[in-house]
Amino acid sequence: MELSTIWWLLAGSFVALELATGTFYLLMLAIGMMAGAIASHMGFSTSMQLVTCSVVASGAVGAWHWFGPRKKTENVESNQDVHLDVGSTVEVSAWSASGAASVVHRGASWSARHSQSGLADSALFQTGWHRIVAVDGNTLVLSQI
Repeated sequence: MELSTIWWLLAGSFVALELATGTFYLLMLAIGMMAGAIASHMGFSTSMQLVTCSVVASGAVGAWHWFGPRKKTENVESNQDVHLDVGSTVEVSAWSASGAASVVHRGASWSARHSQSGLADSALFQTGWHRIVAVDGNTLVLSQI
């Protein structure tokens, strides 16, 4: 069996393993295996094939790690994918002296606070319709519409 065939079988195995596990780095290693197969077709020695595979695979893994897509660092409390209530509207009938309110949302009573909770004077908070901008535990964080 030709050495290039072994390289191609290894590359295919890594692709199949990636499909089974979902680890994208295995595709980068498969690219290195393909580079080893191409080096074999070009007549390079076995040691040069291994070096070519190593350099290409390492470069692909490094490039994916450093330049690949980044995870969102969005705050979990205000992430609409985590809390489906974010973006909904509620009506605030009265604010307490401490700057808290009790609102009805989805048929249940919720405690709520204003998103500008650093304000010392709760008289600045207005009643009416507010949008839910975050969920802090079991407290809705509201912003006036």
